Amino acid sequence: MNKASACNHPVLAWMATEEYKEKNFARQALVINPARTCQPFGAMLCALGIDGCLPFLHGSQGCAAYFRSCLTRHVREPVPMVSDSMTEDAAVFGGQVNLIEGLKNAYATYKPSIIAMFSSCMAEVIGDDMKSFIGNARNQEAIPADFPIAFANTPSFTGSHINGFDNMLKGLLQSLSDPRQGKWTNGRLYVVPGFDLYPANLREYRRLVTAMGIYMTMLPDPTEAMDSPNTGEYKMYQPGTSLAELADALNASGFIFMQKYSTSGTRKFVKNVQKITSEAVTMPIGVRNTDAFLMTLHEMTGKPIPAELEAERGRAVDAAIDAHQYIHGKRFAMYGDPDLLLGLVGFLLDMGGVPAHIVCSNGNEPFRKEMEALLASSPFGAHGKVYNGKDLWHLRSLLLTEPVDMLIGDTHGKQIAKDAGLPLARIGYYLPDRVHMHRQPIVGYQGAINLISMIANIFIDEYDRNCPEEHFEFLR
Repeated sequence: MNKASACNHPVLAWMATEEYKEKNFARQALVINPARTCQPFGAMLCALGIDGCLPFLHGSQGCAAYFRSCLTRHVREPVPMVSDSMTEDAAVFGGQVNLIEGLKNAYATYKPSIIAMFSSCMAEVIGDDMKSFIGNARNQEAIPADFPIAFANTPSFTGSHINGFDNMLKGLLQSLSDPRQGKWTNGRLYVVPGFDLYPANLREYRRLVTAMGIYMTMLPDPTEAMDSPNTGEYKMYQPGTSLAELADALNASGFIFMQKYSTSGTRKFVKNVQKITSEAVTMPIGVRNTDAFLMTLHEMTGKPIPAELEAERGRAVDAAIDAHQYIHGKRFAMYGDPDLLLGLVGFLLDMGGVPAHIVCSNGNEPFRKEMEALLASSPFGAHGKVYNGKDLWHLRSLLLTEPVDMLIGDTHGKQIAKDAGLPLARIGYYLPDRVHMHRQPIVGYQGAINLISMIANIFIDEYDRNCPEEHFEFLR
């Protein structure tokens, strides 16, 4: 229902008022369309980034089907994953029988090199002990005694997909990485992308790091799992981080985390427990954030920034100058994960955009403080407001009572964008109603050019679509 239609309907008109917004923001026991999904989804993505790894859900078959379906619709690729199909019986008597039988069948049928196991609501509510169940499976010879299995607790009723990604990554390191060998290192920089469903972003990270002459491993690396070539032959397992590189991860010369909030637990484990040199950067969206990323690489490794990347930076700055008039002064509302939002807001501030409403359903207090400090650093962010723990129905009230020029977020926001009569710039997860957007990077200097082009052209398209005939011209 768009704004014009709402004006002719008394209830819908009332829902666009300050009075309704106040009632909407006062609700506590109801969540309507949150901009997040649950922990096992993030764990699945992490597992898909390990070479030969089969994601294994200790939980119901319906949960596994949901996660596979969502990722498939976003990247339009087949997604391998199994579950031990827990049902009502398992909820009463425990899921050990299901888990052992599931491991036996998965190992025999799908022949993985490694299994990464994680849990859903049912297993967590009844308190299943996956570690002991896996040990019992080995004792019963359902799987070989030396077969590598990593596991993580990922209850769906707390946290979100970014926590599940973090828990699974930490579980992989704790379960399968060899102990650190003193001060000796393997000379590799481990690049941790975080929860990122843009395979083009992961390729961009690899290209930028390699261009600086840095010996690197991406952990995990689900690039090919999300964007594999069509050769006419289906391969269940796509290339990812090798088991050897995973086993040697704790001997890294350093770790760089491309997202702070989707890897916080792993980062603490690597830096504080394993005492490995580690840095976390703001997701390198836009010129300034990409500059900071490359300078961090330089400081960690001593490698110079090559002329080819300096030239790329120049092209991104030129693109910003050429298109700044389409973005400067425009008001934006946005929603998504904490790391994505920090990168996007920094990018908009550099372009003279005005971030007005920032909704983060899975944001925490450190994120709020960091975002508020970022907004305060620019006159364009002076009136921006952060809404932690709010959902898209809250955002709808904001759009109708405090209008903006554009909404930025994933496909879940298309209905509220329509209600408010706003263009939607589709950025983030998930994007089932558009094609190939995950194949275009939004990070690095090329990503900055892509974002500038997308947002500016959406505004130009809107102007052409709505302008009077006498102003319908070729030049914009």
